[in-house]
Amino acid sequence: MQLPVPTIPSQSLKDALVTPRVLGPLAVSAGVLISGQWLLADVMHLPGGGLSVLAAGVGIWWLAKPPKRPSFREPVSLQGWVKRCEEVLHQFAELESALGLTALRVPRETELRRIEQFDAPLSLGVVATQGTELPATDQLQSAMAGVKALDLCIAKPLPVTATAWRWPEDLQELDVLLHVLPLPLRAADLLWLEQLPFDRPVWLLLKSSGCTESTDPLDALRCQLPERWHRNLLTWSGDPSQLRGVLQPVRQQLIQSERVRQRTRQRLLGNLHRQWQAELEALRRTQFRSLLQRSQWVVAGVVAASPVPSLDLMAVVVGNGLLVKEMAKIWACPWSADVLQAVARQLAVAALAQGVVEWTGQALLGLAKLDGGSWLAAGAMQALSAAYLTRVVGASMADWMALNAGVSEPDLEELKRQAPLLVARAAEQERLDLHGFAQQARQWLQNGQSWSTT
Repeated sequence: MQLPVPTIPSQSLKDALVTPRVLGPLAVSAGVLISGQWLLADVMHLPGGGLSVLAAGVGIWWLAKPPKRPSFREPVSLQGWVKRCEEVLHQFAELESALGLTALRVPRETELRRIEQFDAPLSLGVVATQGTELPATDQLQSAMAGVKALDLCIAKPLPVTATAWRWPEDLQELDVLLHVLPLPLRAADLLWLEQLPFDRPVWLLLKSSGCTESTDPLDALRCQLPERWHRNLLTWSGDPSQLRGVLQPVRQQLIQSERVRQRTRQRLLGNLHRQWQAELEALRRTQFRSLLQRSQWVVAGVVAASPVPSLDLMAVVVGNGLLVKEMAKIWACPWSADVLQAVARQLAVAALAQGVVEWTGQALLGLAKLDGGSWLAAGAMQALSAAYLTRVVGASMADWMALNAGVSEPDLEELKRQAPLLVARAAEQERLDLHGFAQQARQWLQNGQSWSTT
């Protein structure tokens, strides 16, 4: 089961007004300006003076403009999920056509139609962890009498020790689950509950002798469990004669068979969509690396040709904006230009705050000294640093698009929290390939690339 990416506090600029909320972001901007002037004048001995710092300030102001808050919408109907999956099929067709793979569409489309028309008998899965006794099958059948065409499925016990807490695949297509739990709960029981997705219909049957809704153990359990489970708690003393009454809410849900089945189809289509998105990633990454190779040297050419060295920041902004638009096509993200610019700004701010440009310059100087320094042309450091910044922002953007593939617009508030970690991971990955980047840089310089590239 894919876990959410952990978040760390964002260092981005949020508001244009000088309020306590933006004192921290303003300090970041000032730090970038001061360090940029020092880097240009004292370290690299490049001209530009106050004009250079002013140009950098304009770039930072553009990067830090507060974005518009987008709406975040998911399919809410069966037809909405079918349409979304058909769009993914079209993306597969485009990507695989370029790679000469044409025989994979038919099985995918067959699976989509199977789920869309899924009409197996309604099913109730009964599951428990090892060591927990289930009600007898005949007791369960008697308790569920009245639900037409119901398949009662008794699952294998869930292990109490595991390396991966992942629910068995053979339970995925069951319409409703009845999870039998002992009181008090064990650590394994809580771990299995954590892995259940929110869209999964599950009832928790709490088996404890003499337990009633007014007892302290149940009240304490409600305090321990997330709110999503509070309305799905069923207590049973173990008396077979009481089981039918206890399971009445489950019967009432299953009697609405068409509604239950529609939710099952939507859930299965959502799972299929996530599976397909994972398969698309390998194809997308292949196209992305080719795009990134071109974009980084376009940015480098603009920076090298600029009469004001500090304009490299604006060049990176423009170059990354174009890169992100092309990436949106690869990932089929139907996001507006404003949203794409907001994402690029957020990631670029995070990269600058983490000192990616400064670190790149030092690392390239070190590699050049090892090679004799003959390939590192004078004045090229700014261009190469801008190219490397483009690589880092592009790689972090690819990770963000992969996380948000299939949604109409990304959650920018979540991006603000995720950006520092996404950039840090991308920078670390690119750092491992620094020698490869240095070889590309050497070739770019030796080929006499025109620095008037636009």
